[in-house]
Amino acid sequence: MDWSSYLSALSSYKLPVGDWMESLVDMLIDHGGAFFDGVAICLEYLIQGLTEALLFAPPWLFIAVIVAFAAWRHRNWSSPLFALIALGLIWNMGYWEETIETLALVLFATGFCVLFGVPIGIAAAHRPWLYRGMRPLLDLMQTIPTFVYLIPTLTLFGLGVVPGLISTVIFAIAAPIRLTHLGITQVPEELLEAGKAFGCKPSVLLLKVEIPAAMSSIMAGVTQCIMLSLSMVVIAALVGADGLGKPVVRALNTVDIATGFEAGLAIVLIAILLDRLFKRA
Repeated sequence: MDWSSYLSALSSYKLPVGDWMESLVDMLIDHGGAFFDGVAICLEYLIQGLTEALLFAPPWLFIAVIVAFAAWRHRNWSSPLFALIALGLIWNMGYWEETIETLALVLFATGFCVLFGVPIGIAAAHRPWLYRGMRPLLDLMQTIPTFVYLIPTLTLFGLGVVPGLISTVIFAIAAPIRLTHLGITQVPEELLEAGKAFGCKPSVLLLKVEIPAAMSSIMAGVTQCIMLSLSMVVIAALVGADGLGKPVVRALNTVDIATGFEAGLAIVLIAILLDRLFKRA
């Protein structure tokens, strides 16, 4: 066989990568269907509970608490004024309940990402071999189109907020891992040597020296995680998640410019507000 025939035969053979993935998902459903159903029920119950807790307070009280928090956090007048205007406008446009549902999803996803992402980033910073092994996976998680995540999560967890939450976590958790790793690895060697000279144990060195020195990078990872979670709001609405994504999808289907603009503006205002609230003062 000449080279042209060999290359032709090689190009005509398709690796069944998609079939392998489908077989894996089918196997998970066959052997762990009850487990995934239980996870979906638990997560949906927790998110619903957080949403109802946030909706329990009247809008004016919620706005007052956020404005007070912004004033305490930044010690200026611009941040609380923006919080008052942004939340007041969202309330006036009639998207308060959808905004709270979006906030519950974003806060839950961000909390999960921070709870697991920051320790993983710290461990990867102290073990270079671990980060080298994780880097291709992190690249894959951040570069795969977000719609692709919805296919297996929808199959495993069914319609509702849970597949949107799982897809959001997969998409956003790479940010706190990477930026925590970056912050810890960039701690000045002089600080570490000074801590060791004073007899700090590794745990004390981590809590008293490394984490405070890397806090700006860690908080950048948190805010980036929030932004990435918000970017998934509209996509998660396609699989049944509540929030501001639903009116956007509805407006897209009916070509309703007014509704689409108002819901999109509410998402933008929430994104700017959360970024201002959680960035370092």
